[in-house]
Amino acid sequence: MAEALDPILPGRVEALTRQVLTEASLRGFGLATAESCTGGLLASLLTDVPGASHAFDRGFVVYTDAAKAELLGVDRALLKTHGAVSEPVARAMAEGALRRSAAEIALSITGWAEGAPGHPAGLVHFASARRSHPTTHRVECFGDIGRARLRIGCLEASLEMMLQRMAG
Repeated sequence: MAEALDPILPGRVEALTRQVLTEASLRGFGLATAESCTGGLLASLLTDVPGASHAFDRGFVVYTDAAKAELLGVDRALLKTHGAVSEPVARAMAEGALRRSAAEIALSITGWAEGAPGHPAGLVHFASARRSHPTTHRVECFGDIGRARLRIGCLEASLEMMLQRMAG
């Protein structure tokens, strides 16, 4: 059971977290995260389970374009052309986290918690990079459900992607 985050987690998210950490431990896979709109919540969750958090290698919280470029090596031209909340940037974030870690699998999250003109609230791009495998992408349109519910939805989607990546 997650310790600090347990009071706010739906049962499905907690179960997925245990599955991800157990599977990563069994396979000897390290995990890394590159997070924007979740602000490190996935990394916090993956380190909150006693006895299983050793599967987590590191996390990058990259809220700004500058942080994405500096910490993950995301090309600034890619950010300018496609915007931070896009498939190409999500893929570059995951690949950058993989390059800058000892992990086998890296998961990135970039999205809009709140809407603005041209930026629909709840649009989130996820990408998962695995060594010697092509990077995968997933997009979710959660809608204008609020920051807290969006972050929980992002956790669930991210954990599902990590499980899929471990399988192949």
